[in-house]
Amino acid sequence: MADEVTSWPARAALPLTCLTAGAPTTDLQPLKNVLDGVRVVGLGEATHGTREFFQLKHRLLEFLVTELGFSVLAMEASSSAGPAVDTYVRHGIGDAARVVAGLGFWTWRTHEVLAVVEWMRDYNRGRREDRMVRFVGIDPQRCGSSLASVDSFLREAAPDRAAGLLSSLRVLDTADPGSRPDPHRRLVRDAEQLLEFLRRHAPDATDVLRHAGVLVRAADLVTCAREHTDPGRTVFAVRDRHMADAVEAVLDDPSVRVALWAHNEHIGKRRHGGAVPSLGQHLRSRYGDAYYALGLLFGRGAFRARRMRLRSRARPRVGAVVTHRIGPPRAGTVEARLAAARPGDHLVDLRGTADAPPAVREWLDGRGLSRGFGAVVPRWSYRFQRQPLSPAVDFDGLAYVAESSASRPFSL
Repeated sequence: MADEVTSWPARAALPLTCLTAGAPTTDLQPLKNVLDGVRVVGLGEATHGTREFFQLKHRLLEFLVTELGFSVLAMEASSSAGPAVDTYVRHGIGDAARVVAGLGFWTWRTHEVLAVVEWMRDYNRGRREDRMVRFVGIDPQRCGSSLASVDSFLREAAPDRAAGLLSSLRVLDTADPGSRPDPHRRLVRDAEQLLEFLRRHAPDATDVLRHAGVLVRAADLVTCAREHTDPGRTVFAVRDRHMADAVEAVLDDPSVRVALWAHNEHIGKRRHGGAVPSLGQHLRSRYGDAYYALGLLFGRGAFRARRMRLRSRARPRVGAVVTHRIGPPRAGTVEARLAAARPGDHLVDLRGTADAPPAVREWLDGRGLSRGFGAVVPRWSYRFQRQPLSPAVDFDGLAYVAESSASRPFSL
């Protein structure tokens, strides 16, 4: 059984000749059959700070756009600041580094993400509007751009109401998800009141109405509890549902195909921790096999993340973004199986497993362990972190990157 489980991925694997964009795509050609009929490809990542993950996603985006007709990059990034990136990639207005930094997350303020945005601009240059690739942020967090847009509109259109309608909502500019739990949802009601006012008095102001809608979702996220007897009402569930709704809004145009960039935890098709519906689960339930979830795993190396120190169990302290190093995967983990089967970088299509031996099928559907790190990790114990992962249940495909190095931040 062990030999079958180890050898099967080698037969099914699609070796990746390189990870960087601009290279020949001969090795990626089998994906054309794999992704036939797919409208959304979720591109995951086991860390938010691995250079090679970002490079591979750049390469896959280039392939999806140029050879499969995908036209939108939707990212786990500020939906409020996303339009500035979209305006840059479509029309060249603004500065690439500043609009990327404006997305509000240190995770994306890197040379690798900047290269993606600059490639999108280069691709769009000289193309008709309907042939351009677009950028969409899908996360309600970091809504300062929406506050500024609504404030500017109200100061001109209804100066006597501007202060009153926005006074309580200004906290949304800096408040973190779940930081102001409120069962009465006062901030949400205030945001809804603002949106209703604008609908009555400025029904044709499409852009400002969109920004007001972002504020409603941001208020919802800020006032949700981190823990609740109903897991579907936690901040984690609400955030993924709002992100799924944002992707669905893009897909209202039946001609659109979307490359979705987010962490593995969001991309996966199964509930977080078995209880909270993930972004990927929402998309799978809404679009079926038209959603393809590709998880990205790694072998060894380094990645960037914020360091967390525990003052006490109740009061953790989040420190600076630093480089964390980690050795080879432990025997028996999903990464170790993939590395043993084919040591180099490769991709495995888990939908094409009809011919897999029973022992392999059991492994694909069973519960294994894998590494995954978010934006914040414990100072020392991150090396021992493992999460349950059922390869074919959680994902439609897995990409394995043998060596991970830290993403490279840029400064303005």
